[in-house]
Amino acid sequence: MSTDGDLIKLYSGQILALAADIPHLARLEDPTATVKKRSPLCGSTITVDVHMENGKVARFGQDVKACALGQAAASVVGANVIGRSNAEILLARDQLKSMLKEDGAQPDPPFDGLKVLLPAREYKNRHASIMLALDALVEATA
Repeated sequence: MSTDGDLIKLYSGQILALAADIPHLARLEDPTATVKKRSPLCGSTITVDVHMENGKVARFGQDVKACALGQAAASVVGANVIGRSNAEILLARDQLKSMLKEDGAQPDPPFDGLKVLLPAREYKNRHASIMLALDALVEATA
């Protein structure tokens, strides 16, 4: 069982800095796809808008209503999603899921900044919120 001290360590300065500076928070007016995902356990939600050109994300917007961990994940994803294909986003999603649930390696660049969420591996109830941004993007870019 986790203690309050463990939770304080989980919310590191780096995670809080990412959560405070989320890129692309404006929604797009003319997206080619919009997907909203919600974590049933905690109620966190993320809505992503993408405008795809030639199979890659040309423009991106997001609305993030999540805990600091979900916000930090959305921050890293938002900073790196432009120019990425569905295959690259799918790989990042699968690698993040493996890192959290199966003791897998951190995601490859350009999504390697998600390694900051490694301490959340022990907090299974936080995994769904962390996965929201990439789950939504996989669907939106398919």
